[in-house]
Order: sequence, then structure tokens, then C-alpha cells
Amino acid sequence: MSQKRDDPDRGLMLRVEAREPDALGELYDRHAGRLLGLAQRILGGSGEAEEVVQEVFLFAWRMAVAFDPARGSVLTWLLIATRSRSIDRLRARRPASRGETRSLEELGEGPPAADDVEAKSAGRQWESICRSAIGRLPADQRRALELAYFEGLTQEEIAAKTATPLGTVKTRVRLGLMKLREQMRPYWESGSHGS
Repeated sequence: MSQKRDDPDRGLMLRVEAREPDALGELYDRHAGRLLGLAQRILGGSGEAEEVVQEVFLFAWRMAVAFDPARGSVLTWLLIATRSRSIDRLRARRPASRGETRSLEELGEGPPAADDVEAKSAGRQWESICRSAIGRLPADQRRALELAYFEGLTQEEIAAKTATPLGTVKTRVRLGLMKLREQMRPYWESGSHGS
């Protein structure tokens, strides 16, 4: 619990909630690079990624009171918001042709968030742990998660795209997420994840 209380991001969120503009700037400086990297990986090389990041920080400013530290870190909250908005933009592009699906294993680290060497190192270590866990998933489960996460496909769309029965897709996604959760649990419980 003391880790949560000592979390600098949580302190920033309290200041954002109190409407301190400098706090939002600090939050931006700490995490904009990671959010931009995620948005770029989902949306491709379009300029939409920068817009998504701006939307996410506007959301953080307006909805700071909704942040619940019991449900995860500030970075996780911001990453989820970034992913959701990026996927919304992908869906808005349909039926336009889409680029290739990005693989979970092909992802780069993305731009660094800040000049904090320790945070970068922890982030790289966490990324390595995540990649390793993803790499241990069966190929069919990994592919279903890639399609859902990076292309924003629904389970019905994954079934159509892969010519797989819907029930099988649902099972693959559920089992893949369960396996990832189980593999990552020791890291979450120990508090050794990055951010």
C-alpha cells in the first residue's frame, strides 16, 4: 500500500484533480511519449496519433476525479484511454483498407517518455517480461489477441477474418487472456512492473 501512497503519478493526479495546470504538464512530460508510441503502433504513421494523445490528456484533465488507484496505475489508465481512442479512430476508417496487422512481438519500444534513466530501464524490463509472456502463448491465441488489440476487431470480425468459428475465437481470446494474467500475476503482486 505504501507504494501507492508514494506513487508520484498519484500525487500528480491529485493535483490535476485540484486543477493545477502545472500538474497536467508534468503528467504529460512523464507519459506522452509512451502514449504516443502506443497510438502510433495502433494507427500507423498517420498524424492521428498526436491528436489521440491530446484527447487523452484533455480526458485526464476533465476526468481526474474518476481515476481509481485501486484499479491500476495512472499510466495504465492513460494507456487504456489511448488504446480505446485509437481503436475508435481505426473503426471510423472502415471500410477503408487497412494495413497489415501488427504483431505483439514486432512492436518497438516507442519513444521514451522522459529522461529518467531508471524509469526507462524499468520500462524496458517490463516490456521484456510482457513480450516473453506473450511469446509463450499458443500461436492461435496470440493471433486472436493481436487482432483484437491492434486492429480493434470484435470477436465476430476476428472469426470472419480468420475463417474460424465464433465460439473458437471467444475461447482463444479468453484462454489467451487467462494465460497472460496467470503469467503476469507474480510481477503485479510483487509490484515489480514498470511505472
